[in-house]
Amino acid sequence: MKAVENVAIVGAGNMGSGIAQKSAQEAFNVQMVDREEQYVARGRSIIENFLSEAIERRIFSQAEVDATLNRITEVIGVENTAVDTDLVIEAVFEDFDIKTAVFSTLDEVCGEDTILASNTSSLSVNALAEATGRPDRFVGLHFFYHPAKNRLIEVIPAETTSKETLDRTVQYCRTLGKVVIVCKDRPGFVVNRFFVPWLNEACLLLEEGVANAAQIDAISRKAFRIGLGPFGLMNLTGPPIALHSTDYLAEQLNTPRYVGAQNLRDLVENNAMWPIEEDDSFNPEQYTTVSERLLGVVFGVAAQIVDEDICLMEDVDRGAKVGLRWAKGPFELMNRLGVAEAYRMASAYQQLAGDTWSLPEFFKQQTSNWDFSYVDLHTEDGIATITINRPEAMNALNEVVVEQLTQAVQTANANDAVSTIVLDGAGKAFVAGADVKFFVDKIRSDSIPDIEVFTENGHVLLSALEDSTKTTVALTTGLALGGGLELALACDFRIGTRRTQFRFPETSIGIYPALGGTQRPARIAGREIGRWAVLAGNFMNAQTATDVGLVTHLVDVNEVNATIQTIHSTGKPANKYPGTPSNESSPVVQFAKKFYADENMATLLAGGCPEGFEAGDKTVARQLKSLKFTAPIGLAMASARIDATGTTTLSKGLEMELEGLNQIFSTEDALEGLSALIEGRRATYKNA
Repeated sequence: MKAVENVAIVGAGNMGSGIAQKSAQEAFNVQMVDREEQYVARGRSIIENFLSEAIERRIFSQAEVDATLNRITEVIGVENTAVDTDLVIEAVFEDFDIKTAVFSTLDEVCGEDTILASNTSSLSVNALAEATGRPDRFVGLHFFYHPAKNRLIEVIPAETTSKETLDRTVQYCRTLGKVVIVCKDRPGFVVNRFFVPWLNEACLLLEEGVANAAQIDAISRKAFRIGLGPFGLMNLTGPPIALHSTDYLAEQLNTPRYVGAQNLRDLVENNAMWPIEEDDSFNPEQYTTVSERLLGVVFGVAAQIVDEDICLMEDVDRGAKVGLRWAKGPFELMNRLGVAEAYRMASAYQQLAGDTWSLPEFFKQQTSNWDFSYVDLHTEDGIATITINRPEAMNALNEVVVEQLTQAVQTANANDAVSTIVLDGAGKAFVAGADVKFFVDKIRSDSIPDIEVFTENGHVLLSALEDSTKTTVALTTGLALGGGLELALACDFRIGTRRTQFRFPETSIGIYPALGGTQRPARIAGREIGRWAVLAGNFMNAQTATDVGLVTHLVDVNEVNATIQTIHSTGKPANKYPGTPSNESSPVVQFAKKFYADENMATLLAGGCPEGFEAGDKTVARQLKSLKFTAPIGLAMASARIDATGTTTLSKGLEMELEGLNQIFSTEDALEGLSALIEGRRATYKNA
């Protein structure tokens, strides 16, 4: 499968320019297309202003911004879109005739392999596909505003969309760092299907005089644990959009309850915004009425989405948390309140909505909390691909994920038709470590044995990979931190791309890596490299991770699938733990081997600068600073376990990691470091 490299965005407005910007930021070659020069120039100006603000906020450097802008080519006229474009995303007005006219031109000028996509929040993807000359190479996309910042995207294949088209488009979206929901072509798709009726119900509550706008917003913020209530959100995005969306759903789903409230119509007609400056204090009766109505419509529609097989319940929650930034998704909220109570609220809303709105039977029959799946297993041609699908949390490992991942690996190991297991992470990250809040909660509740059990279960998982007779591969094509990196290192091979990023942050947050982090890096690349990586928590980009040997295959994104096939054909490595870096001539390797040599460790652990090195040297100073901000107990315990790699077996070294858990998590520094990470502050350690 050829990866998307060259994209064109038709329409240089706020949405189109945002898609162009994000694509260019992620190193795609971008054409920004519009019908007149003034529109393209305006789109470029929007991007330049956005990136200038990012420089001021130190999000990007000037060099990064220059590189992004240099990847954007301005094109006047759809007919001038390059013939060899891999993917064209139309982002013009939400008008069927205008969109199909654009696609008619694109059909003529683009090569036969070009995929055409429509960025739409409401129009039928199937109807748009039928209106093109390439229905098999057509797909719907729903970017959320602002496309360069919001991580969610809904990908909507038409009934005619080919598997290759869908796969290439999803890969492009993932490369953008997006959390991808693949869903069926139904009105509202996923998020708008429940979000828009939620907005309209707030308008109806206001119209009925149950509470004022400020009170409804305040109640919504409390009930849904969100930053903005429905009226604040409508003021932000524009009331006309809300009115158009709710009327569209009412028509398409034959649901009169969704017809835009009269007060919303009046507001739009008067080109006004919602007044939400009133007193927002509310009484218990108001809270119950407003919260239950708003929760009821969301719960009911969420169940309808799953019943209609639009997407999985996990994706519904993902859409709410990533796209809308809710603390919990609809099904998680149901679990918090109790599914029976949630059904009662949805049933009460059903009485208001009438006969055209019904609740699925499976919702009524559910007697316990919903169970969520965060791990997907897909087997094809002897390769089992296991995807950790928790992108809203950067695929962080928790008790449920570890259990489900272990089951998937064991299933693949037991399948005689499988000879290769590939671990992948959905979204931007491979795995961004363990769920830190779990550790903090357990320490504060004096339940450290639960942390030991969790870590022991992690070792069972990693052993299933380490001891597998199958060839094991980790697709570390994004972020791999802490426990995520340890998971990857248990595999035979690690495939990286230029977006690969590795780091062990444990010693800086009060603990030490205990899923093989003190053992496998040193056995792969030598003790000095293990110390450099673990003790100082040095950041590794793709090239550095390859030079030290933690990435085994550094390839272009286009070559990932071919590399998997090559590994599948050749099988397990002759020596998984060579004990030496891959590139001895690397400056990083040369420095690390000298600075973290055995004879220097006592000095470094005492906070000093080793003999033969100048503390004022930039590279040396960076290492000393990193070591200074680590937790002394965690640093010493990690160092001792790395030292043991020269005299013990891997299994004994892993036992040593487990044996120290109670000691390290009982320290004040562990609680301080982990809490500081959650709270976004620098930890202050007492060596206690």
